[in-house]
Amino acid sequence: MSISDRVIAIIAEQAVLEPSDVTPESTLEDLGIDSLGLVESIFAIEEEFDISIPFNANEPEASDFDISNVAAIIAGIEKLVAEKV
Repeated sequence: MSISDRVIAIIAEQAVLEPSDVTPESTLEDLGIDSLGLVESIFAIEEEFDISIPFNANEPEASDFDISNVAAIIAGIEKLVAEKV
């Protein structure tokens, strides 16, 4: 599975949706993911890829990590994974 597919699978699981229901344009709000679901998604993604996401759950808007939509999250994860190598 690609990074994109794996991230979408994790987000879909948090949203209790099928991966096919999650599009790159989807926002977490569109998918019904609240702040707790977001934190759980971040932890699951960090564990899946063995990375640390620069995200502050207390101040999401102050984070350097873009969570505006699924495509932005995937791009951010791909960048972190590439930097890890």
